[in-house]
Amino acid sequence: MFESIKNIFSVKDIRKKLLFTILILLIFRIGTFITIPGLDKITINEQLGASTNGLTTMINLLSGGAFSRLSIFSMTIGPYITASIVLNLLQFVIPSLERLAKEGETGRKKLNKYTKYLTIAFAIIEGLGLYFTYDAYLLTPLTYGAGKYLGIILFIVSLMAGTSLLTWLGDKITENGIGNGISMIVFFGIVAGLPTTINSFANIAGSGFTGVLIFIALMIGLIAVIAGVVFVQKAERRIPVNYAKRVVGRKMYGGQSTHIPIKLAMAGVMPLIFAMSFMSFPGIIISLVTDVNSLTGFWKGVYTLFTASSTSGIGYLIGYAVIYMILIIGFTFIYTMFIVNPVEIANNLKKNGGFIPGIRAGKNTSEYINSVLKHITAVGALFLSAIAILPIILQAFTSQNISFSGNSILILVSVGLEVLNTIETQMASRNYSGFLG
Repeated sequence: MFESIKNIFSVKDIRKKLLFTILILLIFRIGTFITIPGLDKITINEQLGASTNGLTTMINLLSGGAFSRLSIFSMTIGPYITASIVLNLLQFVIPSLERLAKEGETGRKKLNKYTKYLTIAFAIIEGLGLYFTYDAYLLTPLTYGAGKYLGIILFIVSLMAGTSLLTWLGDKITENGIGNGISMIVFFGIVAGLPTTINSFANIAGSGFTGVLIFIALMIGLIAVIAGVVFVQKAERRIPVNYAKRVVGRKMYGGQSTHIPIKLAMAGVMPLIFAMSFMSFPGIIISLVTDVNSLTGFWKGVYTLFTASSTSGIGYLIGYAVIYMILIIGFTFIYTMFIVNPVEIANNLKKNGGFIPGIRAGKNTSEYINSVLKHITAVGALFLSAIAILPIILQAFTSQNISFSGNSILILVSVGLEVLNTIETQMASRNYSGFLG
C-alpha cells in the first residue's frame, strides 16, 4: 500500500489532481465554521447543536456539521441536487429538454446552465424556510424595524452564496480533481463527523458489561455492512458478446468474444444522496409557510413524518423509512436510465457486427439488455434501501439515534471505492499497480 501511495505521488498528473481535490475539500471544511452574519453563536451552540430532530440530523450529515452551526454551507449542495432531480424528471415531459440531453456536450452545457438557475430558485425557497425556522437566533437589532429586512437579506444571501460556492467547488473537483465533486463533498462531510461517532462508540463500550456486548455487536454489524456494500459495488453481470468475422480489404476483423458489464449498483451512491436531499425538502417548505410550533392535525403529522427522530414514535419512524426506501428505489432506476441506454448499446453492437448469443440483433437485443438491467438494478436498489433504512427501523424500536451506521457507511464505502477505482485506472494506464491490483 505504501508503495502504491509512493507511485501515486510520483506521477505528476495524479499528484496534481489529488492535491487539488484536498485543497477544495479543505476550503469546504473551513466554510462549515463560518456562521451566517448576524446570528447569536452562543445560542446556536446551546440549542441547535444538541437537536435530535430527524431533519436536522439528515442535513447535518450532508453538510459536515455545518447545519448545527448555521454556517454559510448549512444548505450544502441540497438545492443543486433537488434542481438536478427536477430537471431530469422534466426531460420525460418536455421534448425540448429531452432533445438537449441527446445533443452531446453542447446540450449538456445548456442543461447544466438551466440546473444552476433552478438551483438559485430552490436556494431562495430553502433559505426562506430556514430563516422563518431559525430567525430566533438572529441578534436583536436584526429582528425588528428596518433591521429585520437586513437580517432576511443577510441570512438568505449568505446561504445562497454558500450553496453556489459549494456547487462551483464540486464542479471543479469533477473537472480537475479525483472523483465526482458532489459525492466527494458529501463524503468529506461525513468523514469530518467520524471523531464524534468514534467517541459515541467508546462511550457505549465504557458503560459496563452490557455496553461492551452492544459495542461488539455494533462492530460485527459494521463489518458485515461494509463487506456487503463492497460486494454489491463490485458485483456485475457480464452479458457475453461475440463479433462476426468480416473482411475489410485484405484483412479479416472480428471473431473475438467480449462482454457488456452490468454492475449491480450502476447508479452508485447518487440515488441515496438524491433521496436524502428530497426527504429534507417537505419539512423546509412547511416551515416556510407556517410556524411549525403551532402546527396541529394533518400538517403537524406531515411535518413530524418528514422530520422523524427517536422521539417521534414508532409509527412516524416506520413511515419515514418506507418513504425513504421508495425514494431510493425510484431514484436508482431513474439515475440508471440516464446513464445506460439499451437501445444505443444494441445499435452500436449491430453497427460493429456484434451480437449476444441466442439473441437477434436490433430491437430484441435492446429488449434483452433492458430486461437484464431492470432485474440487476432492482437487486441493487433493494440492497441500498435496506441498508439505509435498517438503522431507522432499529431506532424505532430502541429509541437510540444510530442513523450514522446506514447512510454514512453506504456513502463512505461507495465513494471510497469510486475514488480508488479512478486512481487504479489512471495508475494502470501508466504501468503502475494500484490499491486494488
